[in-house]
Amino acid sequence: MTKSVDRRNAAAKTGRDDDANAEMRIARTILSIPEGSVSSYGEIATRAGLPGRARLVGYVLGAWDGEPLPWHRVVRSSGESAFAPGSASFRKQVRLLAAEGVLVVNRKVDLAAHGWDRNLDQALWAPPPAAKPRKKAARR
Repeated sequence: MTKSVDRRNAAAKTGRDDDANAEMRIARTILSIPEGSVSSYGEIATRAGLPGRARLVGYVLGAWDGEPLPWHRVVRSSGESAFAPGSASFRKQVRLLAAEGVLVVNRKVDLAAHGWDRNLDQALWAPPPAAKPRKKAARR
């Protein structure tokens, strides 16, 4: 009987470690959303290596007690805020996004313009990355 109890304890501990690891990956992903961009709960879960775990992203945002996360950059897949229109949290999210140049129109963010890695204008018209210097060929 002792061995089965030990296995259960080990499995429970491993589950807690996996949950903490998943929460850290989600937090790191949220922290990497660039200023002026937004991402959806599902996109964050996928980027964190947890596809299909969008609800976990919402849980982490609500329960996180570490470094402050830019929660205002996280929206639903439709571009809408997850907060009730007119609520204090909704108004604060709109203010914070506006300060970064992201406008909320009819309760939605234009994901084509402000979605993380979705800005077609930037992809087409931004200056190219700096070229790496070539190594000189050895002379014979």
